[in-house]
Amino acid sequence: QVQLVESGGGLVQPGGSLRLSCAASGFTFMNYWMYWVRQAPGKGLEWVSTINTGGGSTYYSDSVKGRFTISRDNAKNTLYLQMNSLKSEDTAVYYCVKGITVVTGGSAGYYYGLDYWGKGTLATVSS
Repeated sequence: QVQLVESGGGLVQPGGSLRLSCAASGFTFMNYWMYWVRQAPGKGLEWVSTINTGGGSTYYSDSVKGRFTISRDNAKNTLYLQMNSLKSEDTAVYYCVKGITVVTGGSAGYYYGLDYWGKGTLATVSS
């Protein structure tokens, strides 16, 4: 079965850094786009970052662009999120998410979704 296990969360001071990891198993990791999504206390889900299968294309929300870096090691079936210059508003549970793409033959040719989610790891940014 698909498993996504996040790690690396913890308490860090504003301006500090954290490196999150996601260990993936139960599927061919290298064939799927991956995502990081977060949920701050009392707020809804917020998309953070996306990476394609080979790692050559990455995407970030405006709120983290320039501070966070998503990467993957397909040989180790592991997804990473390097978080630098952390702010208090970055405090959230961070989820590692697997993507799925389905070819439809319709006008768009495909659709995608986020079909498996990890349990999350909590990052707290506070002095």
